[in-house]
Parts: sequence; structure tokens; C-alpha cells
Amino acid sequence: MEENKQDKIFNKDTLKWVIVGLAGFIIVVLAFGLGIWVGTRKAEFSYRWAESYHQNFGGPRQGFVIGWREFPAGDLIEGHGSFGEIIKIDDNSFVMKSRDNTEKVILLKEDTVIEKLREQVKPGDLKTGDFVVVIGSPNDSGQIEAKLIRIMPAPPMSFLPPNLNNTPNK
Repeated sequence: MEENKQDKIFNKDTLKWVIVGLAGFIIVVLAFGLGIWVGTRKAEFSYRWAESYHQNFGGPRQGFVIGWREFPAGDLIEGHGSFGEIIKIDDNSFVMKSRDNTEKVILLKEDTVIEKLREQVKPGDLKTGDFVVVIGSPNDSGQIEAKLIRIMPAPPMSFLPPNLNNTPNK
């Protein structure tokens, strides 16, 4: 009788450790899965941006498949936000030239918040030549759907990369 009671206790302890081990394994698998999901989303945005370049900016008709090893130069493209100068404004979107010399289409939604200093402003207050910080979400066409746009004062020319510095090269 004493031996049977000990087997039941041993089985409960073993079962408890098996459950703890499985829970730990599930947490590790979920963490790796989340990392893979985030990396995939970033890579998909860069791919879609390149595939939609011609439609958005009138780029090469053959796309970037021919020179895929050279594009994008360096790291993946920023998909969720960027800083740069507005170079073209349309009704519900604008084109921005970012620090890495890429042009990005920014879509304005009804819930997009636009701020200048500490004041909220309207989309009509955006002007060509404004420097903006955009935070949003990439869409399937390689555009950024803006959630927040902050109009910034023009940075000193010494802090601008050459592509955003409007002074002629000497």
C-alpha cells in the first residue's frame, strides 16, 4: 500500500515537470516564430517596394529583377517610417526623398495625425520642401500609410546628407 502511494506522488511530480518543460519549449518556439514573422514582413516590404517602383515613380520597365544584387544598396528599406523632404504633393499622398536617396510614397488616411511643433495641423499645411518624419505601416504596393507625420524645422545644411542638401556640388 505504501509503495502504491509513492508511485502516485512520483507521477504527479513527473507530470508537473513535463508540463513546465513543454510550456518553456512553446514559449521559445513562439519567440523564434515572432522574429521570423517580423523579418519576413520587413523583407516583403522591400520586395514590394522594388516591384511597385515603376508604378509609383516611373522607374525602369523591367523592374529591378535584372540588378537585384545591387538593390537595395545596403540594408533593407525602412518600411514603417522615414525622415526626408517632401518633393511632390498630391490629393491624399505625397512623395518624400529620404536620407538614403530613395523616394517614398506616403499615403494620408483620415486618421493620420499631422503635427508641426506642438500643434496639430491639416494636410493642406504640408508644402513641398518641408522636412518631415513619417511613422506608419507599409501596404502591398510598397507605400507607407501614415499614422503620424511631424513637420520638422529644416536641419542645418551641415547635418544633411548630400542628396538632401540643395547646394550645387562644386
